[in-house]
Amino acid sequence: MFYKLTKEQQQLMVSEIQTFFAAERDEEISEFAAESVLEFFKDTIAPHFYNAGVMDVKNLVEEQFSAIEDEILILEKPIRK
Repeated sequence: MFYKLTKEQQQLMVSEIQTFFAAERDEEISEFAAESVLEFFKDTIAPHFYNAGVMDVKNLVEEQFSAIEDEILILEKPIRK
């Protein structure tokens, strides 16, 4: 993956996964099992969200550039023929 998690971030996510399994599935899972779930999501699911974020930024930059371009073109002076 493109982003390295800090130990604190990883531990928080592992804890959240364990809490999810306990609350939603009534299942206690070990820290090791939660780390495996996290690795699965990081390797297989997260890239989809990452790429969606990249496309969102690309579209936003294109919109902003278009707006700037429009503002610049307003500055043009008419030329008499």
